[in-house]
Amino acid sequence: MTAVMTVLGIVVFFVGLLVSIAWHELGHLSTAKLFKIRVPQYMVGFGPTIWSRKKGETEYGFKAIPLGGYIRMIGMFPPGADGRITKRSSSPWRSMIEDAREASYEELQPGDEDRLFYTRRPWKRVIVMFAGPFMNLILAFALFLVAMMGFGVQQSMPTVRSVSQCVVPADQATDTCKSDAPLSPAAAAGLKAGDTVVSFGGDRIHDYQQLQEDIRRSAGKTVPIVVQRGGQQVSLSAAIGSNLVAKVDGNGDPIPNQTVTAGFLGIAPTTGVVQLGLGASVDRMTGMARTGIGSLVALPGKIPALWDSVFEGKPRSADSPIGMVGAARVGGEVAALHLPASQRIAFLVNLLAGVNLSLFLFNMLPLLPLDGGHVAGALWESVRRRAAQLFKRPDPGPFDVAKLMPLAYVVASIFIGFTLLVLIADVINPVKIT
Repeated sequence: MTAVMTVLGIVVFFVGLLVSIAWHELGHLSTAKLFKIRVPQYMVGFGPTIWSRKKGETEYGFKAIPLGGYIRMIGMFPPGADGRITKRSSSPWRSMIEDAREASYEELQPGDEDRLFYTRRPWKRVIVMFAGPFMNLILAFALFLVAMMGFGVQQSMPTVRSVSQCVVPADQATDTCKSDAPLSPAAAAGLKAGDTVVSFGGDRIHDYQQLQEDIRRSAGKTVPIVVQRGGQQVSLSAAIGSNLVAKVDGNGDPIPNQTVTAGFLGIAPTTGVVQLGLGASVDRMTGMARTGIGSLVALPGKIPALWDSVFEGKPRSADSPIGMVGAARVGGEVAALHLPASQRIAFLVNLLAGVNLSLFLFNMLPLLPLDGGHVAGALWESVRRRAAQLFKRPDPGPFDVAKLMPLAYVVASIFIGFTLLVLIADVINPVKIT
């Protein structure tokens, strides 16, 4: 039964991934057609075509490798300076530019002269190229709302699960008390498992994140604490110490392998599933977006550890980059866990939402061949033309993005190499869920 549920989880994830890809490309397709750009192809996947059907002027279909998709628009790049679009150079770098230019016109038909992508005003091209990632952002927002407001999220509660008997730094290998370890502030104050903290330092406590923040900024202070115990309120007093504790993100979740010195009480909270309101859900998603941007910026620094996990067998860290295969594997493992069905479904919904948020952030990088690279090219063209108008100079014409194709090939090669490294790591040394 476990194997069946694992396979089911993987299948559900890949179906969700295909929907996400198709939804992304639909953004490009719908806006391109809105601006009368001819689109000969709309494809989900790469490689050999396994099914397609032509409707109107566009061929819709699926390809064998479900790890991406594309639409083909006529005239993605302007003609060369001599007005030609065919190959005319033996230089390998120049040939790349001319190949890209020629490919964007290979299905040109009579009447397409006013339906070319590059002839549209820059703001229209920005909309067309931004629409794909934006669709992923919309889907991520919708899925996160379903998960947070519908299923709820696992949250720490301001109820004490256990009390640490001594002060143990976060970087200590074991939480066993040493003989000379000082008594924890919570133990000294008389806090007990099952106590619910009602107020801390005079502030009414609504959730554990608030309590955690209050504790961390109270180092060196003696703080009054009111707890609910056995149906009665009990007043206590704790001398908050200073200790090395785990660093947390905007949602109060620990950041792996990072610590900070802050106030310490010495309690472990209980956890429960809480349905969030719209405001709390948006706040949580904003925190996730910030974390996602930070992870994207930190990605190059994680490559050495990823390399070591593949070629030296070192364990993968919890924040190691994972690809679609790794994400599908995690989805399968979660589906096989002995958890309530609602929690497993919620995790898969969150997983797909996270994938869509990542697709948005990644595709908006201002690098060709990503959508963000085309957006940057259109914006630069707009700036050039406005500057020419301002200084009464001749119109410089369309910005020739094709000239950046050699750089695009380099970027694409790096992305492919990184994707293969992650794929190998996900197969032979996967990230384990705990």
